[in-house]
This record gives sequence, C-alpha cells and structure tokens, in this order.
Amino acid sequence: MTRIHNCDLPDDLYYLMDRHVWLRPPSDAEGGAVVVGINDVARHLAGTIVAVTPKKAGRAVPKGQSVATIESSKWVGPVPAPVGGEIVEVNENVRKNPRLVNEDPYGAGWLVKLRPSAWDVDRAGLVTGSDGLEAYRAFLEREGIQCGGTS
Repeated sequence: MTRIHNCDLPDDLYYLMDRHVWLRPPSDAEGGAVVVGINDVARHLAGTIVAVTPKKAGRAVPKGQSVATIESSKWVGPVPAPVGGEIVEVNENVRKNPRLVNEDPYGAGWLVKLRPSAWDVDRAGLVTGSDGLEAYRAFLEREGIQCGGTS
C-alpha cells in the first residue's frame, strides 16, 4: 500500500486517475473478470456515501460508460468503466449498505465485476505499479487533492 497525500493506494491495482476508479486485474479466482471500485481519493472527495446503484449484471458496458451511480452527502455521479466488457456481477452488499464503500473501498466496498472485452488494449489507458503511482502523485499535486491532513 502506498500513501500519497494521505490517500491509501494499493500498489497492485490499476487506476483510472482522473476519475479515481480502481480495477483489480483479471484472475482465475474471478473467472477472468476484473473487479472495479472507487479509490480512497474518491471516497474522501465524495464524503459519506449514501447510495450506490450498480448497473445490472449481463449488461455490456463500453470503456468510460457508467457501471454504477454513487450518491454522497456532497456529490451524485457515475463511476465509469475503466475497461469495456460485460458486467458479470454486482455487489449487492453495497447497494444495501453504501457505507461499505467508505469503510473498505478496496475490499467489501467493490462495485462490479466485469469480464473485459479488450483487456490488453484497454489497460494501456490505466496506471499501475510504482510508475503509475508516481504519475498519480503528480496528478494529485497538480489538482491540489489530498485525503486530509498534510502529505
């Protein structure tokens, strides 16, 4: 886990930086699906999450199209798909208990699982690893974003 401007960002995830969305890459354990959620930056910017409305399983979603809508005390908006694919599972637990996104954004607070249609192509637009996190650090500095306290 890397801490940037008091934001916790796991090193092994892929990030859609400008939208603060994370993606866990395809794995055999997930049947080749990727897991998608919002990261620590997004949850701090949004405040307390009060509603999560994921799209339905079985739906094909192009890269950039919404996979869920999140409503907080400060904001309502879409969570874009970091890669295109078919939604194979939605996290019903976050629909019932939206605070899971605030409490555990990388674990119990995941939003949807997608079976990517073009993983090798789409992942090129995401950042990951130490180089990706350094790019994310530069982005947060440019935007003046922190998750509280000082960096």
